[in-house]
Amino acid sequence: MPELNPKLDLVGSGFAAFLAPPGPEVVRFTVGQPDFDTPLPVVDAAKAALDRGETTYTRPQGSETLCLAVAEHLKKFNIHTNANDVVVTPGCKQALLYGMMATIGAGDEVLLLSPAWPSYDGMIRLIGGIPVHVPVKREDYHPDLDILRAHITPKTKAIILNSPNNPTGAVYTHEETKAIVQMAVEHDLWILDDMIYSTLVWSDGGYTSPCEFEGGAERTVTIGGWSKGWAMTGWRLGWITASARVMDGVKKINVSSATHVATFLMPAAEIALGLTEEVEIMNDSFRARRTVAHEAFSSLPGIVVPKPEGAFYILCDVTGTGMTDMEFATKALEEAAVQVIPGSLMQGGEGLIRVSYATSIENIHEGVRRLREWLENRA
Repeated sequence: MPELNPKLDLVGSGFAAFLAPPGPEVVRFTVGQPDFDTPLPVVDAAKAALDRGETTYTRPQGSETLCLAVAEHLKKFNIHTNANDVVVTPGCKQALLYGMMATIGAGDEVLLLSPAWPSYDGMIRLIGGIPVHVPVKREDYHPDLDILRAHITPKTKAIILNSPNNPTGAVYTHEETKAIVQMAVEHDLWILDDMIYSTLVWSDGGYTSPCEFEGGAERTVTIGGWSKGWAMTGWRLGWITASARVMDGVKKINVSSATHVATFLMPAAEIALGLTEEVEIMNDSFRARRTVAHEAFSSLPGIVVPKPEGAFYILCDVTGTGMTDMEFATKALEEAAVQVIPGSLMQGGEGLIRVSYATSIENIHEGVRRLREWLENRA
């Protein structure tokens, strides 16, 4: 049997070990997906498409009406793209991989604001790139622009942005994003902008696209999808858009790998982008839970919790408990029946734990009650 690709040995499994469903007695703060059902109009649209027999091959990049709907949706964020330069992909991860394959080559360095979602690191390594982890400020998890600039070398090819951010919950400001675009222009870098959480913002400023600034649009690859904002994680639907030159390459990658997403999902995805009331109900719920979760976790002894500004994650500093993040996560599960994700699974996440508050307020209160009792008994 031939040898496997040795690059696979460089790729970790991310959060997988801590995402395994525990027993029903455990309070889970690990799963990064909305705890809502997909809105009924979206489900009904997929069923209707099946009933119409929409199960054959179709336009590879997505139907013309769906690509137009994505382009119209992006206008809300000052991203102006041609519908012909939109490709609908089998999930946001696939869109990210397409974007990297189109812009990054073997030996190219890619800057990640760290701690970063671990899939970025793995994807970069799979295509022969070199991930360079740039630490963010611990007090609020925002970029340290001086440190970011110091990590740019002649080999740097791209910067990956994710705001609102997983795992930190930070939302980068207008001025921070502008400064990053200026760095990219100065050093002729691509920007891969993962806007998957763009509809889930609790701070006043909102999500800012690099496309808003001079020189940003032509070097930004915008990636997003339906998973988080519309409670459609299992539908595996994402989008990618950029300049026509980039998208010509992305279209070739897509046709050579996926052909297209499931035909009968396209009308459903189009319906989703037109929903307002259902999306706002989910957002209001997460906004309320953010407040409850932040106050509750901030009250725990030895734990420091910067206030999250978007998505549905809190990144807690547990160094004050005297435990490493791995010890904390392991013992919290074994002794308090609470499941969290240790930050050291991500480079730059040592001493931190990620908490997802995409769960009920009752679960948040119960989980924090258990953690408090456990921590106080250890003291």
